[in-house]
Amino acid sequence: MSTPQVSSKSPTIRRILREAAELSSGPSPDYTAEPLESDLFEWHFTLRGPPNSAYSQGVYHGRIVLPPTYPLRPPSFRFTTPNGRFEANREICLSISGHHEETWQPAWGIRTAIVALRSFMETEAHGQLGGLEMPDPVRRRMAQESGSYKCPTCARANADIIKECEERAQQASNAQEEVTVPQDLKMGWRDEMQAKQPVQAPLEQQVERSAELAEGFVSTAPGAAPRASNEAPTINPTRADQAVPAPVPPLPEVPVRQLPIPPATAHLAHARNDGVPVWIDRAIVALIVLLAALLLKVLSGA
Repeated sequence: MSTPQVSSKSPTIRRILREAAELSSGPSPDYTAEPLESDLFEWHFTLRGPPNSAYSQGVYHGRIVLPPTYPLRPPSFRFTTPNGRFEANREICLSISGHHEETWQPAWGIRTAIVALRSFMETEAHGQLGGLEMPDPVRRRMAQESGSYKCPTCARANADIIKECEERAQQASNAQEEVTVPQDLKMGWRDEMQAKQPVQAPLEQQVERSAELAEGFVSTAPGAAPRASNEAPTINPTRADQAVPAPVPPLPEVPVRQLPIPPATAHLAHARNDGVPVWIDRAIVALIVLLAALLLKVLSGA
């Protein structure tokens, strides 16, 4: 399979093409993924089973289907190779899949999802949708038989695909680096995820940021420096649509000219600090003086 040549102004298409190019330029000896030539929204992946597990000798194939609003909504996953952990040709329930949109982050990409999917194989199903509970001897037998599995669409055996993947990774200088699963990405079961639903932003706000989110994703190519989850996506200054804006100089301070107070409102300016006008104080003083004069007159008359 090769990356299809598509020219589009859609941020979703640009995001998909960028991820395909990132996976091609930073190959891993343990997994590979590419979109179909006829459909950018359907990817096929091949991965090795996680080491030190019942799947370590296995090579597994599967499909990833991206929604039209990717990456605002998560993709769906299914294995086509029997493996004893997930049902073949059935969509599986994961914290990175469409069954749990509330836990998906648009900054994650296909590579992150594949690395997480590979690590999920070591967990137990516990009633998970699309999960299987099988003894390890059965899983080891399926692992040994998985290399000869041939995808009808790719028309290649799993062993041939992963062998070519290893050769490309050996030619890459950064192939020895290991990609890790993000700390905030974990296995999700339906009952656990429904028990704790994170607060999401309104859909209108997500739509407003769709272009920004569709363009940016966490680069997890082997050799790439890890980035904190709260750090802004890296901007590539070589792209015309992602040029780094120049810093805006501060505005000069403009002196404020004090306007004269109109005569009609001049008395309002003569207020005390506590907000009481001065004329009220004067009226109180005059009233006290008047009362004192009346009192003196009464006393002198007596």
